[in-house]
Amino acid sequence: MTKTLLALHVLAAIVAIGPIAVAASMFPGALRRAVDTGTTDDRATAIVLHRICRVYAWIGIAVPIVGIGTAHSMGVFGSSWLIMSTTLTLGAALVLALLVLPRQSKLLTGSDSISTRPALLDTRATKLLALHTGTFNLLWAIVTVLMIVRPGSTTGG
Repeated sequence: MTKTLLALHVLAAIVAIGPIAVAASMFPGALRRAVDTGTTDDRATAIVLHRICRVYAWIGIAVPIVGIGTAHSMGVFGSSWLIMSTTLTLGAALVLALLVLPRQSKLLTGSDSISTRPALLDTRATKLLALHTGTFNLLWAIVTVLMIVRPGSTTGG
């Protein structure tokens, strides 16, 4: 059962978090092109990238849920690497839910005061969004390394 849960946990992470990381990273550039060119194709690209982020964020909830089952099955709930990974996962989820997704929505709808001024869009709004996206991606990269290395683990960390 442990191997099945671990496989599901890893697959959920790859299938859910990978698309978010890529689409969120592509979004600022797509939005800048949409503002620069004013074409509906570029705007449609930004909309699709935002939709990918939103949909896969919901799918991504499976990652910690299956991870909890995996940790229970492995008997590693008190491990420092797991506590740190869980904390960083929560941090990544908060960055996505509170900073990345709302900022993307605001920029797409034009309700962000910066987005009404295209000259400032490149320098402020999209750079801030890129910073938040980079933070999300960095947190997930650290979690991935912790899950592989498992410092202090008795199973070969």
